[in-house]
Amino acid sequence: MMNKMMFKIAVFPGDGISPEIMREALKCLTAISETSGISFRIQEGLAGGSATDACGTPLPESSLALARESDAVLLGAVGGPKWESLPHELRPERALLGLREKLGLFANLRPVVAYADLIDASPLKADIVQNVDILIVRELTGDAYFGKPRGIRIEEGQRVGVNTIIYTEGEIRRIAKVAFDLAMTRQRKLCSVDKANVLESTQLWRDVVTEVGREYPEVSLSHMYVDNCAMQLIRNPRQFDVIVTTNMFGDILSDEASVLTGSIGMLPSASLGDHAAMYEPIHGSAPDIAGQDLANPLGMILSVAMMLRVSFRMMAEAQALENAVQSVLKQGLRTRDIHQEGRSLIGTGEMGERVVTQLRSLLRRS
Repeated sequence: MMNKMMFKIAVFPGDGISPEIMREALKCLTAISETSGISFRIQEGLAGGSATDACGTPLPESSLALARESDAVLLGAVGGPKWESLPHELRPERALLGLREKLGLFANLRPVVAYADLIDASPLKADIVQNVDILIVRELTGDAYFGKPRGIRIEEGQRVGVNTIIYTEGEIRRIAKVAFDLAMTRQRKLCSVDKANVLESTQLWRDVVTEVGREYPEVSLSHMYVDNCAMQLIRNPRQFDVIVTTNMFGDILSDEASVLTGSIGMLPSASLGDHAAMYEPIHGSAPDIAGQDLANPLGMILSVAMMLRVSFRMMAEAQALENAVQSVLKQGLRTRDIHQEGRSLIGTGEMGERVVTQLRSLLRRS
């Protein structure tokens, strides 16, 4: 991939605040293309509520084809109250789950980094949050989100909701290998999170992760029940380096961990498969503030940095973009979600422009 001079990126702007923050993220790619000699072919498609409104389905075949033909996918958050009354298969979230399933995206990487200049934005004490740097590796295509049978049915005159938690040995083994490989590039500490004392599916999880661990003697492997992990993330987050866990537990724990950074608006993510990759912030579509220039674009911008590093191997540009974000924070510039007394409150557009300005300056120096 390093020899390619053009990368094809499928962009799905999403719902609510997502088109606003996507716009700022794409400005960063424009700045990079002007200095790197590498061009980005951006093709937009519909996914989520906007697709349901326009096409009658949250993930049109044309959008899926666009994603499959691209080198990477950038996705904005989808959903909102407008579509909550629709049948399950027409809800915007089916676009997200459909892309994960159809593209074979089984590994979700969610870095949780507490920036020094945002320590005061966290509701936790500074001495707890300081120097936190965790990577949560979430399995993405199994668990109750995809297990069958599922649905709502009538039994003995009352409604019964059914979801099935299911994992195969192969699904667990492949996500475990991803987590161990990543741990090898960091502090070589891996914590596997399950509920093996109650759920047989996660007893299998623990057994298989332990087996894979024997192939990585350099990595220190520990196991933790999910309820204890939820507590430890708040009590002593610095004990963690890499966490690997199931689809549902990873969804919950990574949102909880966002508190460490000061705002869920700061967290990017990468969803990886054998032949595809998708990048998105972990926050929701926040329709209550859409169109008001209030949203934090940094999670989306940092997702672009992950794309540059992981999919395109543009290490210098990815680092420059991350440094640009840190520089803007160091200048005391804040969107509403991370604003603190004594800092400068700015909007979505200005935050994006300030990052781009810093990025251009850093790229010119390199």
